[in-house]
Amino acid sequence: MPDTNHRPLADRLRPQKLDEVIGQTQVIGPEAPLSVMLAAGSLGSLIFWGPPGVGKTTIARLLAEETDLHFVQISAIFTGVPDLRKVFEAAKLRRQTGKGTLLFVDEIHRFNKAQQDGFLPHMEDGTIVLVGATTENPSFELNAAVLSRAQVLVLERLGHDDLENLALRAEAQLDQVLPLDPEARRGLLEMADGDGRALLNLIEQVMSWGLQDPLDVSRLKTRLMQRAAQYDKSGDAHYNLISALHKSVRGSDPDASLYWFARMLEGGEDPRYLARRITRMAVEDIGLADPQAQAVCLQGWQTYERLGSPEGELALAQALVYLALAPKSNAAYVAYKAARRAAKSTGSHPPPKHILNAPTELMKEIGYGENYAYDHDAEDGFSGQHYFPDGMERQGFYDPVERGFERDLRKRLDYFTRLRAKRTT
Repeated sequence: MPDTNHRPLADRLRPQKLDEVIGQTQVIGPEAPLSVMLAAGSLGSLIFWGPPGVGKTTIARLLAEETDLHFVQISAIFTGVPDLRKVFEAAKLRRQTGKGTLLFVDEIHRFNKAQQDGFLPHMEDGTIVLVGATTENPSFELNAAVLSRAQVLVLERLGHDDLENLALRAEAQLDQVLPLDPEARRGLLEMADGDGRALLNLIEQVMSWGLQDPLDVSRLKTRLMQRAAQYDKSGDAHYNLISALHKSVRGSDPDASLYWFARMLEGGEDPRYLARRITRMAVEDIGLADPQAQAVCLQGWQTYERLGSPEGELALAQALVYLALAPKSNAAYVAYKAARRAAKSTGSHPPPKHILNAPTELMKEIGYGENYAYDHDAEDGFSGQHYFPDGMERQGFYDPVERGFERDLRKRLDYFTRLRAKRTT
């Protein structure tokens, strides 16, 4: 009987059946996609999208066993075109003997377009059932042709309860309780950051110390380094976190805003990128409800440029809190987009002649500047003339909200609207 004591804990605890997989009920639960496929006896090609250590490889292997398919695993990092040809040829020979092949491709997004296209004929003729695994957004990283022939299933990072169940399973396997007090145990689960494989590796480390007395959380963190958060400055996490930051500001939540700001900084994000995005938030979501907001952002940005990290990041954090608590309005932003649409649809209509300058006699003769009303000479300093192209009705783009400084702008807009109606009459 083989000695299993020297095998890594993660390998020893690898599930032998789908119902032993911890978490991922959204794909392997009773009415979930994989369960429905297996019940119908029709397993199609799949793309597993999710972070590391959540069971992508394990589920693929168990699917092959459930469907009596030969399991072949390759990694896009180490596999070239000649290797793929060999895999496909072996799958064809296997098929001739009545045995299908489930080809599991780890990091499938690392294959280029031509390599991804190479899977298509073998997927279509049934030579292989493709199960690809990726940590990147398939919408951006995989060919449309591959996506159209495979179902994308999202695997999620393991929650606290999932990790606790995994820890209990590890303790049963090792016949030993983790030598940690309750707070340290929670700290260990947090260090795993939703990654089951990382948790098992951490547990193996702790167990190897041979401790008799439980450690507290401070001593545990002295012995173990905090696992770096999953963050790719050019990948999906980058866009997810900046979206979370922007929406927290828009939702007037300074605490959540600071949290996502800190998460991005901890992940190594360039503070200058954050300064630019924070300034955009002031323009897009606060606008004229608080005209000072944009200046606060620019001052914070300038302060960062002068102080650098880490001191300058505090100026950006202060600007972020200001934005979160500022009155919100996207009225100018909406008006701008509406004006752009109107400008695009009306083509090249010239301005009305009465508001054109007439520096030459010829221009005067053809009507440039004729009947222009100089607003400073008009009653109330307002002529109410028509400034849109001739034949184009007056448009209403800007609709200020009843919040912040835009309350005053609303009063001014209404005042000019009444005056314009009076002049027209």
